[in-house]
Amino acid sequence: MAAVKGLIQGTLRSRRLLQLGRYVTAGVASLSSSATSPEEKLKDRQTQVMARGLPKQKPICGVKHVLVVASGKGGVGKSTTAVNLALGFAASEHVKSVGLLDADVYGPSIPRMMNLKGNPEVTSNNLMIPLVNYGIRCMSMGFLVEETAPIVWRGLMVMSAIERLLRQVDWGELDYLVIDMPPGTGDVQLSISQNIPISGAVIVSTPQDIALLDARRGAEMFQKVNVPVLGLVQNMSVFRCPKCNHETHIFGEDGARQLAVSMGLDILGDIPLHISIRETCDMGKPVVVSAPESREAMAYVSIAKEIMKRISEDGAAK
Repeated sequence: MAAVKGLIQGTLRSRRLLQLGRYVTAGVASLSSSATSPEEKLKDRQTQVMARGLPKQKPICGVKHVLVVASGKGGVGKSTTAVNLALGFAASEHVKSVGLLDADVYGPSIPRMMNLKGNPEVTSNNLMIPLVNYGIRCMSMGFLVEETAPIVWRGLMVMSAIERLLRQVDWGELDYLVIDMPPGTGDVQLSISQNIPISGAVIVSTPQDIALLDARRGAEMFQKVNVPVLGLVQNMSVFRCPKCNHETHIFGEDGARQLAVSMGLDILGDIPLHISIRETCDMGKPVVVSAPESREAMAYVSIAKEIMKRISEDGAAK
């Protein structure tokens, strides 16, 4: 409850600061209007805009690499992919610690998928302590509210909540922090991209044409804010009949692969449409830990290895 109260109080403080900022901006604009020439007015206006600028990126204390898992629309298996990729990272002998942040404030899925419940404890420094399962340190808005409670917040409150989930959590030392982004290309995606250094973004999509339209928007958004797009994950790529092994491309064939080629990106891997992936996440036992030898689990681990390779290569190039 202390964590919830702190989150709400901080949100209210942010709202008052925003109102104060509007009054200050209005005052500056009034002073600018008294300039003696159009050139001076233009110069004053440019100074104001430049002073506003973009927020300076500040690393999350103790976190080496941040990976965002995103999609243009919901329902394409983004959260399932984020969870299994985090577990895929943790399965590597070269990785010591992994964190998982659920940035989908309105529809948090990580608590159920990671089989975690309860409010996070708070340190003496007023930092929330992540809940841990399968060796993954997790933080989610779902830990701070009832599972079925709706979160009816406006944009400013959501932004404040995201800031606190990033900054006011005792993540400790992490090799990778995987952020499960909300669907779309809105305030949350922009805020996270501009406020913290991100090692790379992974776009999840099904091969379906409608999903691919939004996946393109998601990839282009990250490119515009200078976040490296590591590639696409083609989810639900094929269904294999468990009785006869016949393969059916229910959502289309290789749509994400064609999108990747058109955008100059790569396909990191394909994830099949399989009932075990859905069932294991619903039970809070993701397939990478509950059936590590299965083809489905190995597909996630293979993609995780490819992501780590690309992040390492990008870091070496810099």
